Amino acid sequence: MAQWSKVAVNPLPWVMDSGAFILNEETLGQAMKELSDAGFNALHSDPPQGMSPEAYRAFLAQFGFRPAPGYFSAELHSLETRPEVIDAARAHARMIAELGLTETFVAADIDFPRLIRPAIGRGGSPERTKVIAETLALAADAAAAEGVRFALHPHIATPIETEEETRQVLDETAGSALGFGPDTGHLEWAGMVSEQIIGDYSDRVIAVHLKDVDGAAKEIATRYTDDFMSATAVRHIWTEPGRGKINFNAVFDALPASFNGWFVVEVDVPNLDTAFASSKESHDYLARHPRFEVAA
Repeated sequence: MAQWSKVAVNPLPWVMDSGAFILNEETLGQAMKELSDAGFNALHSDPPQGMSPEAYRAFLAQFGFRPAPGYFSAELHSLETRPEVIDAARAHARMIAELGLTETFVAADIDFPRLIRPAIGRGGSPERTKVIAETLALAADAAAAEGVRFALHPHIATPIETEEETRQVLDETAGSALGFGPDTGHLEWAGMVSEQIIGDYSDRVIAVHLKDVDGAAKEIATRYTDDFMSATAVRHIWTEPGRGKINFNAVFDALPASFNGWFVVEVDVPNLDTAFASSKESHDYLARHPRFEVAA
């Protein structure tokens, strides 16, 4: 049985502060000090504004980190802005390639009506999803020309949220350069069975985000029709891998035997008391798991 060693972490618990997104050297430096103590040595790639890829790699190296796949999002359902989206996708791919990476996650921008009523596909339509799929195929092909594969990342509160939307995009982009970059937490919250949809598109999975879902929190958030922020920041629907309802053994078994992509831990809002405790628990779960070769 092959063991996986390409494990990274997203520093979102440090970068997000009361809804604000604070991405600077000071914040990232503090995050990497604590994440290093937690056992991680690779970081989700998102250089602070104005920092070149070369400078970013050097900055990570100061803390013993290397870059891992990043995240590109855009307004994908507008034909009017499609040329700008393709240009931005190309620029992101070029940055990712300069970091020495060959893959990155891609998602649609936040859809504000779905922030209010998440995980039910509010306001969606096959017609809108078809436009999104066409844009993603073009963006993925543009990124591939830069040596980078885009991995579709279904995300709660975006126009690619539900199983129907996810499958439509993947089916309509078959034959393009677009791969699949599932996030176990977002799949579960949207009502999907992670191992089932990952298994159905296993030949296109090139990277995975790992987070778990607190079953009790999800049930309460659904019962009270919570908005996205209430469900995540108040109910703490996200939790660390191995502490929730997702069957990760089944998820890992659903991946092809040849899979050698990145796993990025991303517990946006920790369920444990501190960001460090959350990251330490996530790291230690993978270090204990027989499918991973991760230093304890």
